[in-house]
Amino acid sequence: MREIDTAEPARRIDSVAVIGAGTMGAGIAAASAAAGCRVLVLDTDPAAAQRALDGVDEECRDLVSIGTVDDRLDDIAGYDWVCEAVIEDLAAKRELFERLEAARSDGSVISSNTSGIPLRQISDGMSERFRHDVAITHFFNPVRVMKLFELVPGEDTDPEVIDAFARFGAERLGKGVVHAKDTVNFIGNRIGCFFMLRGLHVAKPFLADGMTQETVDAVLGAPIGLPPTGLYGLIDLIGLDVMELVGANLAQNLPPGDRGLDFTAFPEAEQAMADRGQLGRKTGGGFSRRVKLDDGSRKAETFDLVAGEWRAASPPDLEGVPADLGAVLFADSVQGELARHAFGGTLTYAADLVPEIADDIANVDNAIRWGFNWVHGPFEMLDHLGPDLVIEFLRSVDEPLPAMLAVLEASGQPTFYGEAADGTRTQLMPDGTVAPVDR
Repeated sequence: MREIDTAEPARRIDSVAVIGAGTMGAGIAAASAAAGCRVLVLDTDPAAAQRALDGVDEECRDLVSIGTVDDRLDDIAGYDWVCEAVIEDLAAKRELFERLEAARSDGSVISSNTSGIPLRQISDGMSERFRHDVAITHFFNPVRVMKLFELVPGEDTDPEVIDAFARFGAERLGKGVVHAKDTVNFIGNRIGCFFMLRGLHVAKPFLADGMTQETVDAVLGAPIGLPPTGLYGLIDLIGLDVMELVGANLAQNLPPGDRGLDFTAFPEAEQAMADRGQLGRKTGGGFSRRVKLDDGSRKAETFDLVAGEWRAASPPDLEGVPADLGAVLFADSVQGELARHAFGGTLTYAADLVPEIADDIANVDNAIRWGFNWVHGPFEMLDHLGPDLVIEFLRSVDEPLPAMLAVLEASGQPTFYGEAADGTRTQLMPDGTVAPVDR
């Protein structure tokens, strides 16, 4: 993890102009106002800008002004940070950034809240000033609640810009700052979305053999240190439409040979759900729903992916699931097999992504804990399980060792994290050395 310099910063962020008043833009505006910043919110739709203002804490609303992009774009010259938060469309973002670059003042910093579009695609062909002053500042939804703040520099980004964003995120917003590299979906969504998209495919044979979706969610929840939403519940929360866009972005931008390329498209049943608008909670139901009965009570229902119809929700079968955290991964049961394929495969995928997506394992673990609420990040979970046991299992099934597990084995270290003589927490680096976690 990068250390934030305590000297007087070369650049300060005390005012924020947010362009785009959707869910994310409104959240960034509200969080910035709550931190005492002067805020400008612009959107093409005046009603959207007004809704963003209404979402700001009442005692902070005097810090916020709103308007339309057409009427008040030049006003961004008076703000330290210009944050783009519009739709996940590269062409739309680049067109907007051309306008923002012409209007913002020298010394300001500018960023995109994109959840996965590489910065190099956004900044390609843009001015030298833009490329020096731009970064990805990716928040997770809801902005006021989620701790994760992914910070991604471009090849030409001035280190002073990254320091300004890191200070603002940590000190003013109280976020956990994670330093990621300019790769598709950065850290959190690269791993978290792999788990979800791969999980839809991995679960298919288990469903065909009679396992219920309720059991899938229960196995891929608390027993492995994930939230109770599991797999299908999490996608219901996010929305199949969002996941479809994520998959398309991954298909276009993942490097050749990446394991995620096999899972960028939905299985047939899930694609049919998306096509008919059965997207999740936002549409009243995706994989599950609650139906109001004539007597006023509510009935939980599950959309059975095998039968293709709604049925009453059923309790999960956790008979083959040990109580200890992560023990299901070594269980000789059908639930253990599911956990190994879905979650174990995600752990090994993550172990193959350093240093591609981050310089060290601590940034990866922080991103997943803060962004997806896992009890342990991937490398922390491998330590909890016992890396020697994981390596032994992978060899028993003729699976190649992921990069960081190979580094660990070659280093002679027993775990990814350790403790120095002075009590400092240490981490294994991609080159096989050991370094402090906070350095």
